[in-house]
Amino acid sequence: MSDQTDQTDNYDIAIIGGGMVGISLALLLAQQKRWKIVVLESQPMEVAAVPEYSPSFDARSTALSWSSRKIFQSLGIWSQLQRCASAISTIHVSDRGHFGLTRIQAQEAGVEALGYVVENNWLGSVLLERATNTDMHIRGAVEVTAIKALASSMRLTIEAKQGAGQGTEIIHSKLLISADGAGSCSAQKLGIQQQTQSYGHSGIVANISLQKPHNGVAYERFTDRGPMALLPLSDFQNRPRSALVWTQPSELAEPLMAADDETFLAELQERFGHRLGQFMGVGDRVSYPLALTTSEEQVRRRLVVVGNAAHSLHPVAGQGFNLSLRDVAVLANCLADSPEGADIGALEPLQLYQQQQSADQRNRLIFSHNLPKLFGLSSPLVALGRNSGLLMMDLILPLRKQFARFGMGLDNSEVDYGSL
Repeated sequence: MSDQTDQTDNYDIAIIGGGMVGISLALLLAQQKRWKIVVLESQPMEVAAVPEYSPSFDARSTALSWSSRKIFQSLGIWSQLQRCASAISTIHVSDRGHFGLTRIQAQEAGVEALGYVVENNWLGSVLLERATNTDMHIRGAVEVTAIKALASSMRLTIEAKQGAGQGTEIIHSKLLISADGAGSCSAQKLGIQQQTQSYGHSGIVANISLQKPHNGVAYERFTDRGPMALLPLSDFQNRPRSALVWTQPSELAEPLMAADDETFLAELQERFGHRLGQFMGVGDRVSYPLALTTSEEQVRRRLVVVGNAAHSLHPVAGQGFNLSLRDVAVLANCLADSPEGADIGALEPLQLYQQQQSADQRNRLIFSHNLPKLFGLSSPLVALGRNSGLLMMDLILPLRKQFARFGMGLDNSEVDYGSL
């Protein structure tokens, strides 16, 4: 890997966005050893040759599904990631104030864990460290100021940010991947619009210190104000902790963000209950507005939009990143299946990718969009119906297995992610 551009300004694949989705795609493509790849990222991209785990109570984290584990195994990095991952042995789903309850067990689903929670710093460090062992080019602290579609390439104008080099550069790429997040600037430069539907809610993210061990249980609790999740994390200074994702109407989230720790924890305790005992402490809190964002186009000739630039979902059940990772795994597979010497930016393999992933994307979008709505309805008849459904799932093993496969991203029988 090189921090500087090669003297040649032509690439087969340029990826705008060096976050977890962009780097994962670059690694999947680099495995083929067929293409010259460059990753362009606005933030500095530096990593130690051998990353070390530096625990922090306030570290943000990501829930990885079983399908994500299989993809990272195919990259040869899962054993390293797993060292600092917390396994989800059980998913506990409840409806506050009602009788409905479902518990889904990894053992019943035939896997050692339903998912894993990994701190973002560790995940990012492991991905970048593996990238240093490939021949891809990573350009950090650069801005893509212009993009122009030509007959045989995409023409990118890039400028180094202060301290990262001098001047303006022009590069050409046969295929461009937009992976620069929701509100993608690169997609906008090409006239691709995004549809955004605000939920009128905000998500509060923080780590919570617990009185009782979580025992690998991920809690998903639905309330009249929105869903809340507590995901198992590794212990910090011999104290158990969980990662909180708490959705609230925005007008209620603001005072919670401004409240002192004692008030915040008291409100959280009242809404969640005492299944984890007394909440002992809370770390730094971050709040962000929730919206469903989808790109009006995901593929064009010489262009693919992926990650949050393609679809940014409600955080319920942690579907967003795992869907994006499956997207890029299938994309890499479709490109790898193209004949040697074929035009990497041709429309046909890109359309095939979109066709293969359309059902997965549609199912996750419908699920994450409608589930909070269903549990937010106060009608006694609706509440009876949804709680009867939770109770039925808790009593009927095949239903739990089916739901578990959906959550693990294994319900698409056409794709074997382990073979990618």
